Amino acid sequence: MKTGDLDGLVNRITMASNSSTSIARKARTKAEADFATWLMMAKLGSFDDLPANAQKVLTGYRSRLDRMSETDSKAIAVRETYQAYFSEMGGTGEAPEPEPRKPTTEDNVVRFQKPPPPKPKPTVTAARGARPPGAGPHRPVPALLIFAAMVALIAVYKFLTR
Repeated sequence: MKTGDLDGLVNRITMASNSSTSIARKARTKAEADFATWLMMAKLGSFDDLPANAQKVLTGYRSRLDRMSETDSKAIAVRETYQAYFSEMGGTGEAPEPEPRKPTTEDNVVRFQKPPPPKPKPTVTAARGARPPGAGPHRPVPALLIFAAMVALIAVYKFLTR
């Protein structure tokens, strides 16, 4: 066997391995999505509308729930579907074990965080620099004090203009 022949063989094996990995990834994603869809449709009362293979997978899933946890039963159902899809998509041999996924939240519930409290907008007088920052809250001026100041100004004006 020549060196060129060996390189070609290695390249074909590598390409076949990459192709198999790609098929496995697509089959795994499709199996997980389809199983979730089938399960939701069954919960909504459309079990009889599902295709025969989906009904078979869900029946097996439900029968295993008596013997094992929901998570384990779901994993087996997805694995069965994955193997079938791997063969349908042109994968050869036994479907490879998928890479373990990062664990998600245990209860599959999305938790929203509260937004931070809004920052107070600067007032017009604070923007003009009338009060230094951190001077404390602005106390309102009583109406009676304003009225007394106006009366005093008018009296001073009349006194000065005579």
